[in-house]
Amino acid sequence: MSNLDSRARWLALIVLCLGDLMIVLDTTIVNVALPSIRADLGFTQDSLAWVVNAYLLTFGGFLLLGGRLGDLYGHRRLFVAGIGLFTLASVGCGLATSQGVLIAARTVQGLGGAVVSAVALSLMMTLFTEPADRAKAMGVFGFVASGGGSIGVLLGGVITDVLDWHWIFLVNLPIGVLVYVLSLRLIPESPRAARGARLDVAGAITVTASLMVYAIVNGNSAGWTSLQTLGLLGLAAVLMATFLVLESRVAAPLVPLRLFSHRNLSISNAVGILWAAAMFAWFFLSALYLQLVLGYSPLQVGLAFLPGNLVMGAMSVWASARIVMRFGIRLPLAAGLGVAAIGLVLFARAPVDGNYLVDVLPAMILLGFGAGIAFNPVLLAAMGDVEPAEAGLASGVVNTSFMMGGALGLAILASIATARTNSLVKAGEGALSALNGGYRLSFLVGALFAAAAAAIGAAFLRQPAPAHGHKEVGAPAAATAD
Repeated sequence: MSNLDSRARWLALIVLCLGDLMIVLDTTIVNVALPSIRADLGFTQDSLAWVVNAYLLTFGGFLLLGGRLGDLYGHRRLFVAGIGLFTLASVGCGLATSQGVLIAARTVQGLGGAVVSAVALSLMMTLFTEPADRAKAMGVFGFVASGGGSIGVLLGGVITDVLDWHWIFLVNLPIGVLVYVLSLRLIPESPRAARGARLDVAGAITVTASLMVYAIVNGNSAGWTSLQTLGLLGLAAVLMATFLVLESRVAAPLVPLRLFSHRNLSISNAVGILWAAAMFAWFFLSALYLQLVLGYSPLQVGLAFLPGNLVMGAMSVWASARIVMRFGIRLPLAAGLGVAAIGLVLFARAPVDGNYLVDVLPAMILLGFGAGIAFNPVLLAAMGDVEPAEAGLASGVVNTSFMMGGALGLAILASIATARTNSLVKAGEGALSALNGGYRLSFLVGALFAAAAAAIGAAFLRQPAPAHGHKEVGAPAAATAD
């Protein structure tokens, strides 16, 4: 792919980003529309959760398998197939007139999304091999991956208010068709694994089953000490343990455990889990604070996120690559996550009668700034030391870490918020004040997640090894990797 001219590579990157943006948007865009979906299709509060869980179930479960299939059969082939499947499933969601059809289509959407997410990053890494170009491309891709969630909140509010909930899915049709056609024209065919390479079927089944079981754990409604929650968590743990035993014994494992001997990959996955947990505090808890405490409409919530998204885009696309090339990956990562932690601390002091300009906007801007700076070095660290033949698998591992971190973080933060709110109600606080008290404590815990991610990255990440004789990304001329 490195033989492509510069213009062709950047056009291919735009196609990859469009495809990945569709996937990332669908993790959050539906949340703002859930009340409308519930009223239209007659969902109960419990069954409504499956509109989200059906997507997360297959999305989380098939990330590793999707990445490995890309390594075996070609990343572009899997990317195109995933886009096609996701687009068709989106049409099914948009045309759904019953609960069963919507949930089934969301399940297929998650499968297509997992495949696209697992191979898009690996395609980008093989398109851009020069350190400077890779850093710039990663900044653009990082903005799409990290900013897509909050952009989804904005678009979900706008589309639901102006049109109706069906259109949050139907807008994927023209975009999906465009990405499908342009992918075949602009993204070059990628190499496949050597003839005779096999898929580790037993490993694929056990890890996919483990992640799918984990994805449907809902301790906040069932109770974290309930038999249902403990049973599901136990089953997920047993399946994951079985997977690890299998991987240590089979000749051609789905996930070679030696992959985790790459220090940066392992550390960036740990950072990614904590960072995703902090980001979910931003996306979901701030949206709840704006809606339920300040009384914002869905459209107003979406617009409230706009300044943070603009700052994140500016830092990701224009500033992050320059900062990485100048200072390496550790300092920008630590600084970005540190600034994001301060943004969450500001949210942790937001009052019941908060003012947008004073209590919301400064935090949004700091979070946008921090996310825009930090996401690029996290991805560069994760993918920098991996061989091209395992790029898809490494991408799947990274995406899985973010998914698990986000889901686990949101569960922890929601539980903390609920417990704190209940405690304040029992102490005689008013309902709104108690609700806000729960959010404030959860924002503080989210800030601790971001600060811990910053500390781990700063202490343990090292500069990626030079690629193809080029100077290390962001390393000063006389520096050496530690």
